[in-house]
Amino acid sequence: MTDSLNPPLSYEASATTTHPHEADSLPSEVVACLKNSRFLHLATCDNLTPHISLMSYTYLPSTPYDPYPTIIMTTNPASRKTNHLLSNPRISLLVHDWVSHRPPTRAPNPDGREGSPPPAASRSSLASLLLNLNTSALSSISTTITGEARFLEPGSPEEQWCKERHLENNTFEEEEISLFGQQQRENPSQRRPSMSIDSDVRVVTVQVREGRIADWKGGVRDWVLLPREQGQAGLVNGV
Repeated sequence: MTDSLNPPLSYEASATTTHPHEADSLPSEVVACLKNSRFLHLATCDNLTPHISLMSYTYLPSTPYDPYPTIIMTTNPASRKTNHLLSNPRISLLVHDWVSHRPPTRAPNPDGREGSPPPAASRSSLASLLLNLNTSALSSISTTITGEARFLEPGSPEEQWCKERHLENNTFEEEEISLFGQQQRENPSQRRPSMSIDSDVRVVTVQVREGRIADWKGGVRDWVLLPREQGQAGLVNGV
């Protein structure tokens, strides 16, 4: 049982706005998460039941139709999240780097699980060196983004433009695995999308205006993007 007088890690109260950060550009940690992550969690809710979906997405610092940073997603018109968004456009997004480093524990856990990496990894100087090299460049934060989802008008120029950017951003050079477990890279000129966009799919955009950064120790920092000038150009996921 946790001692209430000695909260674990660097726990801090976060029921209200904590360490507010206001600027005319996104915090660098948020930009790094949005550029580097391939998926995000989309949380929606009707009047009764919350729902979470794992989504492919495209991040744009701005678009020809919106000066604010924008996230593009697509959804099946008959999906639960679509029904939720139609009745309640308020959403929450969670974006993180999908890789975390947990320092070795000093003693085995009561349930028999070991830390990640296991304590044995710290006994070798070479293992420790490689561990530090491999984790030094990893992000140690996640970010939540709150806002409203907007369905684009079917057949509109904005919808077509966003569809094209979203498909481009989710087209990768795939690797095939041979029968002997060896990776065989395809012809670099042959790129294929990792997703398909049907003609009846709905395109959803979310302005990135406010949210919260949380680090792996439990520290939090709220951020808000101040109004910016119109006409700023953006790049797909920073590329």
